[in-house]
Amino acid sequence: MVNINDALDLDVVSAQNSVIHNLDGRVKLISVLFIIIYSVFSNQLFVPIILEIFLLIVMGLAKLSFKASFTRILLLIPFGGAIILFQPFIHPGNIIWVSSISWIHITDVGLNWGIILMSRLIVCLTAIVILSSTSPMQEVVESFRKLGMPRDLAMILSIMVRFLFMFIDELAQIRKSQKSRNFDIHSKLTPYKWRIKQVGYTVAMMFLKSYEKGETTYSSMVSRGFSNDSQFYVSRKKMTKSNYVFIISIVLLILFIEILVIFYAPQLGYFGLHFTAT
Repeated sequence: MVNINDALDLDVVSAQNSVIHNLDGRVKLISVLFIIIYSVFSNQLFVPIILEIFLLIVMGLAKLSFKASFTRILLLIPFGGAIILFQPFIHPGNIIWVSSISWIHITDVGLNWGIILMSRLIVCLTAIVILSSTSPMQEVVESFRKLGMPRDLAMILSIMVRFLFMFIDELAQIRKSQKSRNFDIHSKLTPYKWRIKQVGYTVAMMFLKSYEKGETTYSSMVSRGFSNDSQFYVSRKKMTKSNYVFIISIVLLILFIEILVIFYAPQLGYFGLHFTAT
C-alpha cells in the first residue's frame, strides 16, 4: 500500500519558508536540470562529489531534514542501482576478483564505471529530492508551462497534480473502512488468496473512481466554456536578487569544476581519472 502520510508530509515540507523555498520555480527547475545534465556527462569522480557537497549546502539552507531526505534517496536508489550492480561484471579490463565460477569476475574498468554511475545517480536523486521538497507540485507544473511545455502535456500534468491528493484521500478512506472491519493484509488469520483478492478489489475500485472523477471533471470544464482554444492562466512573478545570486553561484561552481578538470585533474589522483566504459 502507498504510504499516504509520506505523500502528505512532502506537500507540507514543500510549502515551508526558507531562502530556497522562496526562489522562483523556474530558477529551481532550471538549476536542477542543469546539475543533472552536467553530472550525467561527467567522467571524473570529483565532479559529482563537488556537486553533492553543493546540494548538501542547499539542503541545509532549505532547512530540510537530512534524515528524511536521505531516506527518500535510499528508497529511490534501487530503481537505478539494480543496473549499476551488474557493471563491475560485464566490462572488460584487468580482473581484480574471481569467484568460484570462473566466468563471474570483477574488472577494474567495470568497478570504476559502476562507482561513477552510482555517484551520478546519487547527485541526480539528491537534486530531485531537494526540488520536490522545496517546490509544491503545482509550482513545478507552472514552471514547466512558463518554460514552454506543450499546451496539451501541460494540461494533463496540471490536472494530474490537482487531483492527485484527492485520490490519496479516497484511498485513505478505503483503507480506513477496511481497518474498521478488521482487515489486515499481513494477518495470517485469513487465507492469503482472499487477502490478495481484497487488495485487487481496492485497486479496481480506485480505477473506477478515477474514471468517474475524470468524466465529472471533463463535464464541469466543458460546462464552463473549456475548449481546445482555451488558454492557461500563468501568474507573473518578478525575479528577485536571490534568484540571480543562486543562478550565478551554480554557473561559477560549474566554471570552477571545469577549471579543475582542465588544469588540475592529474593532481587529484584517483578522483581526477577519466572513467569510460569500454
